[in-house]
Amino acid sequence: MATVLSVSGSPSASSRTKRLLRHLDDRLTAQGHDVIPLDVRTLPADALLGADFRHPAIVEATELFARADGVVVGTPVYKASYSGILKALLDLLPQYALAGKTVLPLATGGTTAHVLAIDYALRPVLSSMGAGHIVQGWFTLDKDITVHDDGSLAVAPAATEALAQVVDQFSAVLGRTPLLAAAS
Repeated sequence: MATVLSVSGSPSASSRTKRLLRHLDDRLTAQGHDVIPLDVRTLPADALLGADFRHPAIVEATELFARADGVVVGTPVYKASYSGILKALLDLLPQYALAGKTVLPLATGGTTAHVLAIDYALRPVLSSMGAGHIVQGWFTLDKDITVHDDGSLAVAPAATEALAQVVDQFSAVLGRTPLLAAAS
């Protein structure tokens, strides 16, 4: 099927956003996709903040974007926008790094007051980077994501259902992408 880059834009090592993405990665893998996880927080801070385009870790991240057919971008919402660490990475990518790619934007946050961050903050940046198709994204409340002591994840039933729908839609579009490209 397709190669999917799953990008966690959380600066936290114990991030609910990252755990949710890795949970959704399992669903995409079960649907036959090759999923590559990328936690932006693991990239060198000096390279991100110093805009070192030639740093080997930034070059490798850029290559991961280039290889992907689809990209899942997950971020916690801070001050009604996506995370600064995600912004730092996106700024280092080529202008059209998402050209021809299907993108699924996801966000997590503490209040529904931030639900529009996907449409008003993240989606315009993804679009400006040339995303071929940005599917319907989803905002998940922090309270709907529970991390148990053993590290397992539980997602509230309503959020689980909604996330399954957006992930399945993303997967279906990826499944059609080669057919659309071949028809051109």
